[in-house]
Amino acid sequence: MRTNAPDQPGDLPPRPLSARSVVLSLLLGTHPPELPARDLGRLVEGFGVGGSTLRAALSRMVAAGDLRRTDTGYRLSDRLLGRQRRQDDALRPHTRVWHGDWEMVVITATGRGPAERADLRTRLTALRLAELREGVWLRPDNLERSLPGELDRVAERCTARPDRPAADLAATLWPLDAWARTARSLLAHTGRAEHPADRLAAFAAAVRHLLTDPVLPPPLLPADWPGEALRAAYTAYQRELTHEVRTRVGGA
Repeated sequence: MRTNAPDQPGDLPPRPLSARSVVLSLLLGTHPPELPARDLGRLVEGFGVGGSTLRAALSRMVAAGDLRRTDTGYRLSDRLLGRQRRQDDALRPHTRVWHGDWEMVVITATGRGPAERADLRTRLTALRLAELREGVWLRPDNLERSLPGELDRVAERCTARPDRPAADLAATLWPLDAWARTARSLLAHTGRAEHPADRLAAFAAAVRHLLTDPVLPPPLLPADWPGEALRAAYTAYQRELTHEVRTRVGGA
């Protein structure tokens, strides 16, 4: 069962961002993720978001728990700080030399409702695990990270070395060719986009796609894998956007 599907069909241009998405994109790329209200207003104007639209979006985002109001502006909520950490990790994944072992997580808990099962699937997918069959999740053991201890309440964790050729297994678990096609399309879109709003939309789609990159060892990837190229393009844009934020806020 393939769990890491591409973000969108590779031949479609990224959709224009809503006011909410513009605000989130700016804050998710800002460290610390907080901006004064006046500066946030000046920034979003450059992406086609007017003052009244921004005020309505901010009000809804605070009510929904996306943002927290501070003394001077707005900050990402604790829930979205986790998303920022995942985004940062997608741009700079910590890997180690792979010696052929695979992480395996076998779900042992029973009696869970649909919502609990869906939440667990989401968390396992975010850990870049893929489901081999119902309740059995695995990936190559090449990531320098620990699995959350809370998984011990619902699963058994172990190390495995499948008999099946590793590249064949990886191609079964992840739609690698489709992921690569979408990544190449996003690279083309980011290269063509000129208007700030179009560029932001293209790179927002790029970072969403990078969140689904399985980060496999090089021997398991198809030739000309575009993951690093997409990561480098987004990293360069993030530096550019950070400079723009600091300049408008009165920093560098």
